[in-house]
Amino acid sequence: MKITWRKSTRSNSNSGQQSCVEVASLPAGIGLRDSKNPTAGHLSLTPQTFRHLLERLKDR
Repeated sequence: MKITWRKSTRSNSNSGQQSCVEVASLPAGIGLRDSKNPTAGHLSLTPQTFRHLLERLKDR
């Protein structure tokens, strides 16, 4: 299975900090990784946990 990583549309590329998060569909859930260091690994979340994370981030 080929994993396709997508950069968040909320990535901050205009500030000079290059704060970018990438997401991917994984066999066991949703993957999150830092696009500046993709070989450092990723965080794997269940779809429910990912949804909860997005809800919490939107509340900020």
